[in-house]
Amino acid sequence: MADVFTVLAEDHTEVRRMLDELEAGPTKATGAGEDALVQRRKVVQRLITEESKHEAVEEEYFWPAVRELVPEGDRMADHAVAQEQSAKQVLDDLIAVHAWQDRFEELLADFIADAREHIAYEEEQVWPRLRAVMTAERAKELGRKVEAGKRRAPTRPHPNTPPRPGVLKAAGPMVAAADRMLDKISGRDRG
Repeated sequence: MADVFTVLAEDHTEVRRMLDELEAGPTKATGAGEDALVQRRKVVQRLITEESKHEAVEEEYFWPAVRELVPEGDRMADHAVAQEQSAKQVLDDLIAVHAWQDRFEELLADFIADAREHIAYEEEQVWPRLRAVMTAERAKELGRKVEAGKRRAPTRPHPNTPPRPGVLKAAGPMVAAADRMLDKISGRDRG
């Protein structure tokens, strides 16, 4: 089983791939046709799903470990969780707009810049400090929890849900079930 850094790095790689694809376009402004815009929206929907699951498990498992083990962990986790909450709001707004609307590209540009900054913060600031104080065994255990958590995590952002592990563990399964039902009804799970 992979350790937590490997699990999260795989998520970051996939998110970066989607961000690169979205940055490359095409967009309405560059003359994209309806089919291309529909495909662009599908990529954004996958991004929303993957980011929602990723952030939920980080808030449930990863940031508590940072708080517990890293000197200045509370400050680092608070900063990261604030970034994540802001990202969830943008992702939530993106659910309601279509790729042919100007607001779509504005929101997407904001998210892409913030996501790249957040990933860099985690990988360059947080991970080295956590690696220095976390045993290999604990890193693998945390990796297992994160992997398992993603399978039952919400698939939509919930910016108004307090990002506290206890709240997430208690409400997460019900919220995730509701998300998956909405995804099925809306067809979002096929995108």
